[in-house]
Amino acid sequence: MAISARNCVKGKVKNIKKGQVMAEVTVELSPNVEIVSVVTENSINKLGIEVGKDINVVIKATSVLLDA
Repeated sequence: MAISARNCVKGKVKNIKKGQVMAEVTVELSPNVEIVSVVTENSINKLGIEVGKDINVVIKATSVLLDA
């Protein structure tokens, strides 16, 4: 599949916290470096996302806010 996003990283699913409709997926990119994504339960099932699975993280955002 070809995509236009340039910010793609590989990681491993570390945790999945399921809600009624949405799920919070924590992906470990490297030791002590994690990113969290919120996706639908349907997407979890369609993509076969499970703890321990290698996964690609695609970041496509119009803005990223930082506060120090």
